[in-house]
Amino acid sequence: MWDTVFSTANLLAMAMWAGLILLPRWPALLAAVLYVGVGLLSFAYLVGLVGILTGTFDPGGSSGSAGFSTIEGVRAIFASDGGVTIGWIHYLAFDLFAGLWIARDADAKNFSRLVQAPILVATFMAGPVGLFLWLVIREKRARSAGRWK
Repeated sequence: MWDTVFSTANLLAMAMWAGLILLPRWPALLAAVLYVGVGLLSFAYLVGLVGILTGTFDPGGSSGSAGFSTIEGVRAIFASDGGVTIGWIHYLAFDLFAGLWIARDADAKNFSRLVQAPILVATFMAGPVGLFLWLVIREKRARSAGRWK
C-alpha cells in the first residue's frame, strides 16, 4: 500500500512542478498547483500522520516513543514505510508551496522564465537550496520595489 501512496504522491508533485515550470501561469494553473497539488499532498500528509501516530496505519512502525520532541521520537516515526512515505509527502507539499511562491514572486518582479527555471528546479530537487537562491536573487528588486511588493 505504501508504495502506491508514495508513487502517487510523486507523480502528482512532478505533474504540478512540470506545469509550474513549463506552462503559462494562467490563474487556473496556479489554482491547480495550490489546491490540487499542495492541497491534496497536505491532506494526504494529515491523514497519514494521524494514522501513523495513532497506530491505525502501519501499527508495526508506530511505538509509544513516536513523536516530535526527541530525535528518538522522530526516528520512531520514520522507522516504517508509512512513516517514510508521510515524511516524503511533507517534503513534496512544502517544496511545491515554496516553488509556487517563488514563481508568483518572480513573475511579479518581472524575472524571466529562463532565470526562474533553474531556481524552480533547485527547489524541486532540494527545497531549501532553491528557496535560499531565490531569496538572494530577488533581494535587489525587492528592495527597489519596496520589500513587500
